Amino acid sequence: GYVNARLEKETPIFNKQRIDFAPPEKINSLVVSSNQLCMSLGKDTLLRIDLGKPDEPNQVELGRKDEARVYKMFLDHTGSHLLIALNTGECLYLNRSVQKVRALSRWKGHLIESVGWNKFLGSETNTGPILVGTAQGQIYEAEISVSEGSLFSTNPDQYFRQVYTLEEESGPAPVCCLEIERGIEGKFFIIATTRKRLFQFVGKVPEGTEQQGFSSIFAMHADHLPSFREFPASFGFSEIAFYTPKLRSNPRSFAWMMGNGVLYGTLDYSRPDSILSDERVWVYPSDIDITVNKPISIVLTQFHFLLLLPDRVKAVCTLNGQVVFQDLFLEKFGLLTRMIKDPTVQQIWIHTEKVVFRYHVQRESRDVWKMYMNMNKFDLAKEYCKDRPECLDIVLAKEAEHCFQNKRYLDSAKCYALTQNYFEEIALKFIEAKQEEALMEFLIKKLSNLKPSEKTQTTLLTTWLTELYLNWLGILEGDPSQRNLYLDTREKFRTFLSSPKNKDCLFNNRASIYELLASHGDTEHMVYFAVIMQDYERVVAHHCQHDEYDEALNVLSRHRDEKLFYKFSPVLIQHIPKKVVDAWISMGSRLDARNLIPALVNYSQSASTQQINEAIRYMEFCVYQLEETQQAIHNYLLSLYALCRPDSLLSYLEQAGTNPNRIHYDLKYALRLCAEHGHHHACVHIYKVMELYEEAVDLALQVDVDLAKSCADLPEDDEELRKKLWLKIARHVVQEEKDVKKAMACLSSCALLKIEDVLPFFPDFVTIDHFKEAICNSLEDYNKHIEELKREMEEATQSAKRIREDIQEMRNKYGSVEPQEKCAACDFPLLNRPFYLFLCGHMFHYDCLLQAVFPNLPAYKQAKLEDLQKKLAATSQPSKSHHRPKDADTISLGKGQQSREQIKADIDDIVAAECVYCGELMIRSIDKPFIDPQKYEEEMQSWL
Repeated sequence: GYVNARLEKETPIFNKQRIDFAPPEKINSLVVSSNQLCMSLGKDTLLRIDLGKPDEPNQVELGRKDEARVYKMFLDHTGSHLLIALNTGECLYLNRSVQKVRALSRWKGHLIESVGWNKFLGSETNTGPILVGTAQGQIYEAEISVSEGSLFSTNPDQYFRQVYTLEEESGPAPVCCLEIERGIEGKFFIIATTRKRLFQFVGKVPEGTEQQGFSSIFAMHADHLPSFREFPASFGFSEIAFYTPKLRSNPRSFAWMMGNGVLYGTLDYSRPDSILSDERVWVYPSDIDITVNKPISIVLTQFHFLLLLPDRVKAVCTLNGQVVFQDLFLEKFGLLTRMIKDPTVQQIWIHTEKVVFRYHVQRESRDVWKMYMNMNKFDLAKEYCKDRPECLDIVLAKEAEHCFQNKRYLDSAKCYALTQNYFEEIALKFIEAKQEEALMEFLIKKLSNLKPSEKTQTTLLTTWLTELYLNWLGILEGDPSQRNLYLDTREKFRTFLSSPKNKDCLFNNRASIYELLASHGDTEHMVYFAVIMQDYERVVAHHCQHDEYDEALNVLSRHRDEKLFYKFSPVLIQHIPKKVVDAWISMGSRLDARNLIPALVNYSQSASTQQINEAIRYMEFCVYQLEETQQAIHNYLLSLYALCRPDSLLSYLEQAGTNPNRIHYDLKYALRLCAEHGHHHACVHIYKVMELYEEAVDLALQVDVDLAKSCADLPEDDEELRKKLWLKIARHVVQEEKDVKKAMACLSSCALLKIEDVLPFFPDFVTIDHFKEAICNSLEDYNKHIEELKREMEEATQSAKRIREDIQEMRNKYGSVEPQEKCAACDFPLLNRPFYLFLCGHMFHYDCLLQAVFPNLPAYKQAKLEDLQKKLAATSQPSKSHHRPKDADTISLGKGQQSREQIKADIDDIVAAECVYCGELMIRSIDKPFIDPQKYEEEMQSWL
């Protein structure tokens, strides 16, 4: 429910304010329009006040010397044109922009009772055609214009001509009020009132001729009376008031104060002959006696009309005629004289001879909703309390109860769902009335108004609605006459299930919904709900249980869920293998073929060859299109080929190649599989891939000798194995096939085989004729080989001779060294120490050469060189024994001298094998840095 707490007293609708103004003379008349106020004071004074600048009043003297008094004043809608009617039958005019009052000469002799201003053509300087009503019942048309800046003073009244006379039963009657309104399509409505009658003049004024006035409209009624409303009672005058909702728009309602009460109604501009609509008469309150305290003035607001009495103001609601406001004035202010309303700012003014009051209308519609509600006009009531939820709730509850009492249960449910009434009470109310459809409507509306945070309530309503829908559908389905209603209800139920707002709740409670659907046996909606919940597993399972395999596959193909494919493929492929494989292929790489192999294995074990072809088709797609490299896939394809397609088996193996690192199937598995099914060609191929050439040749000989020959040539790098393989072939040909010619062909096919290798395989009874040609060819080959060996021996003898001569020449070769020659490494005189002279001309000290060569020698040569140097040093030490026999010393020296020379020769072979500047040593050191990286920092510092 709502809490309507009011901390302060609510401001009244009509808030009275006394104007801080003390008139120097009594107030005769007061008019207000467009925030411009004019009042007549005393006999000769006129006070004008711009209410936007109330501190700057403007006073104008009428300049009358006679006894004339102001009878009435009239101010147009712009606040620019003021007409002052005198009791002497004269009329004065004052424009807002001037200070001088001017007499309207053409108007003289007429007591003015009312003026109908032209709101469509009037401006600040020109009134346009207006209507003037007199006390004698005549209606005149006139126009007033002010000439600005003219040198000559001209009469402001342009013309003044009679157009009609209003009469009652007793003859002409005063024209109490005049109003001009324009409808659609150039139609004008003129309302004129007397004491007892309300006349309407209706007619069109051609477009562009509005400035010519309204004579044509009145001329239409010259021969007959216009339409009018008449009431019997009269208190000597009447007054009509209009309510205009917005500035410069047409009035929407009217209130005519006359003897019998107040005639109230709306204005309908679309009606052809009368603008008045929805008329009703509100009689005066019981405390008003028109013979004693008759109303003086009337003002109309949106929902009230205010009556001015001599000592009080009463506000009556136009909706129910009840007095909702009364304001009593103190006697010290005097009798109330007049009440008027400024239509532009919706302010009401009241004055006595001494005081002026102003009413502000504030939130007039605040309690209108109650009145409309009590009148059962609920739409209007809701319109006027839409910003007040506590009031709206009351209206909705009243409307719901009203609809329920009138058995409009669906409308009642919609309203109840928007109220804050107790949910249980309302639900029980519909259950007791056995109105399930209305109860469903109530629950649906209530559900739509719940907040996302109210999850428990949402779950309750959703589950209950599902149960109600299923019950209702079950009842309707069994009645053929209710077929259309059944279809409509089914559509509503499906809309309910698929509603985005209910999606989360239904998803979280889908198990309960499934149970409800199952308990009612509604498999159709169970499938529908499963699709909405994207529970495709349940959908596919349902189709499979009902042998609807095509539908199941369609669901799988549409939603492309890999897990569902893996789960249901074993069932589907048993019944629609071709379509299933097509679906697999359409899924492409999204499916892992390894997970489908179990389904294919079960299927292929119980299926025919034609059906197995579907499994092969998918495996081939994976291998050749998707380029799968998984061993399980290739192994399974091999098994299918071995079972049904031996020809494809061999082509597959050959296409896979012979590189074991690039083969995706298991070689041992493939070999065992082919051996079990007797596919020898395939086995031979696998042996070749495994490089088991002997086994390949042995098996090939059982199939085809040519195949064995192709295998025998494969080990190109192993001549001994090739010869062995060819001997196997030769033995087979000789011993098994006993074909001598073919055996001889083997000799020609392999250069490694000789006749003597083959001869042991032949039986003793074979004649030599078969080998004559082969033996002769073999002997010729031997002869050629012997001749070739002789030639090679002669060449070797000549080569050895030349080498001996070169050696002898080298022994005798010498070089000359000049005394001034220097070492190429240290640049010191060469002859100071032992040195080497190379054929290239470079000369080095022994120790300089050793220092240059040693770092570039391999590690093992460095070790050997160091060892030789130690041995050489050891042989250079003199003997420590002084008692050795002479012969023994000689023998020892000879042996030592021989050993020393050998060591020096070995050192020379290592150090002086080639010139350090011209030999390979220099070439190998080209990529070595000039400065040792380990000594780089030290070298760099030495340069700084």
